[in-house]
Parts: sequence; C-alpha cells; structure tokens
Amino acid sequence: MISNTHAALLVAAMSIVTILLRFLPFLIWSGKRKTPPYILYLGRDLPPAIIGMLVIYCLKDISFAAAPFGAPELIAGVCVVCLQVWRRNSLISILGGTLIYMLLVQCVF
Repeated sequence: MISNTHAALLVAAMSIVTILLRFLPFLIWSGKRKTPPYILYLGRDLPPAIIGMLVIYCLKDISFAAAPFGAPELIAGVCVVCLQVWRRNSLISILGGTLIYMLLVQCVF
C-alpha cells in the first residue's frame, strides 16, 4: 500500500516535470534566438490535425445499420460546427456539443 507521503511526492514530481515540459520551449526560444521554421510549422498545422484525428476517433464506432443510425453523434457534431461558426469560441462549442449529445442519448434516443 502506498503512503500519503509517497503519493504526495509522486504528484509533486509529476507536476514539476509537466510544468517544465510546458515551459521548456519558451525558455529555449525566448530572447535573441529565432524559432526554427519546423517549430512554427508544427504550431500552425498540428492543432487542426489533432482535432481531425479526435473527430475520426469519436465517430469510428457509429453503426449506421442499427437504430439510432448515428443520429445523436451527427446532430451533436453539426451543433458543434454551428456553435463554432457562430461564436468562434472553442470552449462554448465543446461544452455545447457535449451537452446536446448527452441530452440526446439520455432523453431522446
């Protein structure tokens, strides 16, 4: 069994490593050093690619051959796109889509 002290030390160590990994790029490329082009490329193109992969992962198990034929997922997905186009706020889009999906799954389908 793990003691409370041991657990606290593990959490502290993981937190420090996570914080250092988050701040390391800013520490390396701050000041006089110019950011390499491949880092700029990754910063520009990686977020949309990750979102695309997450969408594919979330929709991969939909069965269009059995009821409800993927309706809750597709309706929630359309709502996310509409919210994003309308409000341009990722947090509102994600929360709204999640709320709509859960309402559809729990109350409608």
